[in-house]
Parts: sequence; C-alpha cells; structure tokens
Amino acid sequence: MSSTEALPQATSNSTRMSRGSLTMAWYGLVSAMFFVYIGAALAQAYGTRDALIGLSLTILSYGLINRVLAGYALRNGLTVAQFSRSLLGRTGALLATMIFAATAIYYAVFEGAILAFAFQAQFGGPMALWYAVVVLYTLPLVAGGIQRWLDKINGWLLPVYWGGLIVAVIWAGTAHGFSDNWLTHSVPALGFADGGPGWLGTFAAFMGVWILMMYTMDFAALGRPQDEKFHKTYTFGWLFYVLAFGANALIGIFLTFTIPGLEATETGVAGGLVSLMGLFGLLVVFVSQTRINTANYALGISNLREFGERAFNVKLPGIVWNLLGAGIIFLLMLLPVVQYLLVALSWQGALVTGWVAIALTHIALDQRSSGPVEGGWLPDSSYPKVNAAGVAAWSVSAAIGIGLIQSGLAWGPTAGTLVTPLLAAAIYAGIRLWSRSRTLQAQG
Repeated sequence: MSSTEALPQATSNSTRMSRGSLTMAWYGLVSAMFFVYIGAALAQAYGTRDALIGLSLTILSYGLINRVLAGYALRNGLTVAQFSRSLLGRTGALLATMIFAATAIYYAVFEGAILAFAFQAQFGGPMALWYAVVVLYTLPLVAGGIQRWLDKINGWLLPVYWGGLIVAVIWAGTAHGFSDNWLTHSVPALGFADGGPGWLGTFAAFMGVWILMMYTMDFAALGRPQDEKFHKTYTFGWLFYVLAFGANALIGIFLTFTIPGLEATETGVAGGLVSLMGLFGLLVVFVSQTRINTANYALGISNLREFGERAFNVKLPGIVWNLLGAGIIFLLMLLPVVQYLLVALSWQGALVTGWVAIALTHIALDQRSSGPVEGGWLPDSSYPKVNAAGVAAWSVSAAIGIGLIQSGLAWGPTAGTLVTPLLAAAIYAGIRLWSRSRTLQAQG
C-alpha cells in the first residue's frame, strides 16, 4: 500500500472521493498560466491556424489516452508508483516515482515563479522575497491532504479564474481594439527538415506535458469505481482538455496579439495581465497559480515521500516531507529554472511519453490475455526487482528520444518526442510477447 499521506491508496468506497469532490480537485489543473502562455507561443512560432490544428489533435489524443488510464486507476485504485512496479519491477518503479516527483516539483517551481513575478510587477521588491511568500502560503493548503482541501479550494476559485480571463479579454479589446489579427497570424510554411509542419510541431510540444497522464492516474486512484463512466468522460476526458488547452490557448493568443508589447514568454502573459488590470490582474494570476500549484505541491511531495521511503527505508512524519518538499521548491526558485522550460519539456517528453506508452501497452496486453491486475496493497517483495521488458523499453526509447532532441538538428526535437512512445510500445510488446511464447513452448 502507498505510504503517502497526500495521495493515499484508496481500497474502499469509504476512503475514496465523491464524484463532485474529485472533479473539483482535478479541475485545479485547468487554470495553469502555462497553458495560456504555451498556446500563444506556439501560435507566434507556427501561425495561429497550424497551432489550432495541433491543439485539436492534442485534445483528441489526451482525451483518448486518459480515458484508458483513468478507467484503469478507478477500477483498481493504483497510483503511478504502485502501477510502475508491474511495468518496471520494484527497482524500476523507484525511477518512475523519482521522475514523477521531480517533474511535479519542477512545475511547482515554474508556476510559483510566474506568481512571484506578478507580485513583483505590482508591488516591487526582491524576487527572493516573493518566492518565499509563494511557498509559505501554498504549503498549508496541501499539508492537510488532497482529499481535505483541493476540491474546496478549486471549487471556490474556479469562477474567479474564468471570470477574470473573460474580463481580461473584454478589457484588452476595449482598450486596444478588437481585430482578427490573432486568428490570421501566419508564418512561412516549415518543412519537416526545418522542424515543421507547424501543426506537428505544436502536437509534439504538447507531448512534453504528458506528465498529466501520470497526474491522471494518481488522482483517478482516489475515485470510486461506480463513477468510472462519469470521470472518464467529464473529469479526465475531452471536456477538461477543451478548457485546459483549447480555451486557455485561445485567450492567450488573443491577449498576445491585442495588448501592445505583451510577449508570449513564461512570465510575459502574467506581467501583461498585471500591467493591463493592476490589482485585478494580479488577482487573476494569483487564483490561477494557487489552483494549479496545490496539485503540483501535493503530487510532488507525495511522490518524493514515496521515493524516499521505498529507496532509503526512511519513515518520517508527513510534516517533515512537506517541509522538505517546500524547501527544495524554494531553493530551485532561486535558480534560473524558468529559462530552461522548453528544454525541460523536451526531456520530459522523451521520459514520460515512454512510460505512458508502456502503461497503455501493458493494459492492452493484460486485457487480451485476461491477466489479473496486481493490487496496490501488495508489498514490494511481491514484485520482481526488475521487469526486463519495461526497463529495456523505457531506457532504450528514452535514450534515442533524448539523443534526437539534443542532436542539434532542426527536426530532432519533434522527431525525438514522436518516436519515443512508438519505440517504447514496440519494444515492450515485443519482449512481452516473446517471453510469453517461450513460456508456452516450455509448458508444451
């Protein structure tokens, strides 16, 4: 059983979240300022038309993949850490947990830095001060556990976020004029050799955020099996991504091409909202980043605890892990982490997409063979130290993907991100089927 406090293993309906509570907790992720920024940045780079095509394909693929992963987690109550023991073995699962923790913490740093920048834009003062403020006020919100707070926090703040963005659109259009420039922006067509076409580059860029597939499993493990159909359709399905990716991107693109001087950078959109609307703009950014960072902190710290307890057999009170996670986030904020966002996304695309592909292949093969699901309550000793199929598929695909991304070739990042999950799925399926064939021959 998972030893995490923030994301406990749900084994009965009495410990699982109600339909409404889980939906509100998950929808905290819909308001990441990153989604507003990245849509605008891709529209500037590839043209609005190609960016919107890529976004449509992204929404479709995310909805389909998370429908499978959410259903599996809802039925079996398995978190990423627990499921990874079947995919990779107990040692390999530690690596998956570490990457999950590191990525969630990275996003907590990034989203927190955006809010700190907005505070500084409004009030001035040193960035280190605002970094500390962001960490100190966020930590208590997740210290009591995801089930106790996230649904309530996000339920209260959801209308403020969307209402604030709608006001920002009206305000920007009234102040600077409404036009169709944001929809008609275009750039010279790019061939594959140059990193295009634009719609494919957009699709590949959003694959760098496949960490949301891992987020999906950890949240869905808290749901009730009888709510599976609802959650697969509305909580973790297409509706969420229409709002998270589609609506946020459209607003980001409009604001970027409407507000003079607004840059589609990591902090540019937040700064633009503050410069446009003052304290009200700061409120919108505050609500946005509070909602997303409650999830980032909870998942980052819970997986950090999972890794620490399993890798080093260290048993510490939950408050100690919370403080340790908060300290790591603050120290990373002091480094220029935000400057390396796109590089980090590319590497995450190579690492996380491989895990997702292996997970989907594992589920498909088990359903085909009617194999039993290994319960999350089983101790680590029930699993092999290493699952050769999973470790080989993940390491080989990630190495090739990262190699292409870092090759310096214009088409390398797009190709590396796309090739990684295909390779991972093919290698995992090949080894699994070969092993099964060998076993059947031996038994025959």
